[in-house]
Parts: sequence; C-alpha cells; structure tokens
Amino acid sequence: MNRRAIVAANWKMNGSLALVNSMASELSKVSLNENVEVVVCPSFPYLAAFSFASSKANLASTFSLGAQNLSEHAKGAFTGEVSTSMLQEVGVSYVIVGHSERRSIYKESSSLVAEKVQAALAAGLKPILCVGESEEQRVSEQTELVLAAQLQPVIDKIGIEKFVDVVVAYEPVWAIGTGKTASPEMAQTTHQFIREFIAKIDENVAVKMPLLYGGSVNATNCEELFAQADIDGGLIGGASLKAEEFKIICSAAKGK
Repeated sequence: MNRRAIVAANWKMNGSLALVNSMASELSKVSLNENVEVVVCPSFPYLAAFSFASSKANLASTFSLGAQNLSEHAKGAFTGEVSTSMLQEVGVSYVIVGHSERRSIYKESSSLVAEKVQAALAAGLKPILCVGESEEQRVSEQTELVLAAQLQPVIDKIGIEKFVDVVVAYEPVWAIGTGKTASPEMAQTTHQFIREFIAKIDENVAVKMPLLYGGSVNATNCEELFAQADIDGGLIGGASLKAEEFKIICSAAKGK
C-alpha cells in the first residue's frame, strides 16, 4: 500500500528554548521505522530555533518542522497573523489547520478552515487537517455527520485530487487533554468512515491519504492505536512535551 506514517507533535502554547534544544537532541537518538516521518510543531516564536537546533543535532530527513496555524491571507494589515511565506522562510513544511481549539475558542468555521488548507497547499505546505466531534455529538450518534460537514467544505474548496497532499487528523474533542482515549476499535471505526467518505469520491486518493489519531495518545496506548488498519500515526499533544515518552511513540509508528 505504501502509505507513510506520520507522528506530529503539537506543543500548543507550551515549551521553551530549553525544550527546543533538548527535544532536538533527544530525537536525534530515535531510530524510526521505514516510511515514517516525525513533525514537530512548536509555537511561532520557537520555529526558527527548532529549525536551527534540528540542523545542529543532525536530525535525519525524516524529521520535519510544522506550524500550529496560518493565515488564509498572503500578506497585509492582519495584526498577529502569520503568512505561508513567513513559515516557509523559517523551514516549515507542515501546518496544523482546523484544530478543535481553533474551531471552538476562536470560532473558526469549516469554510475558513477550507481557505487555510487552500492557502497552505498553494504555498507548497502540507496541511494537517483536524476534524472531530464533541462528547455530546458522539453520544447522540452524530459523529459521522459532523466529520462529513467538516470535510466537505475543504473538498469543495480545493478539489478531491488535492487531498492526496492533505493529512487528516481525527481528534475526538472529548479525548483531547482529558486523559480519555477512544478505544482502538472505536478509533479504527471512525478512521475507516473518513477513508470511505473520501473513497466515495476518489478511491485512489483515499488509499494514499495518511490518517492520524489525536486524543490523549501516550506511550502506553500508541502501539495498539497505530496497529489499526486505517490509523497511520498520531497528532500528539501533552505527551509530545516529554522527550522519553515522545520517543516511544515515534518508534511505535510503522508505515502501511
């Protein structure tokens, strides 16, 4: 099948220069399985520092730098925003788009998320598109409706053929930072739905598209989660701030 595995670290609004340097040093000791890529997404102020630290630590080409957000605009009077060209200049190749915290706290709509995905792709960046449902939506059996409503605007905006360059991360909102985790079987069922949703439009794209699970992934549960047929890696939050734990998670990923 030759679908690559991706482990992406989302540091959120955490970290320090000390963590940047220690993490780059520790990751240089990790032996990855073939066809596995690790992406580290620190806060904006630390992007250039991590790029420099990675080079200094001689990290392999399988390690990449990612950003946690981007503007849909190329430039202009948008105080506090960061453009794709700015991200590229500091070595970013991936960018997280549509994280549940952006959707809920900052009220980013699925149409805005679609614009950001389009901007990322136009600049040659690889978007990690986040989708997921709340606990209330899960209990009321709306998961598939919610995911479809989050995916469709992006498909409409960029076209299904461009999804081959998109990484989709399923993050059940109820499992983010709560310690709760979807069972491997539950996570697999949802990932299977996402792949089948894409396959109804273009089966070739669906087969190639990496799907990540994000929701309290840790060193204990990562291997069983990553072993599921449609889970190709993880979007890691809190555990990505702990070098020893994150190294275990990276080592557990295997390409399919």
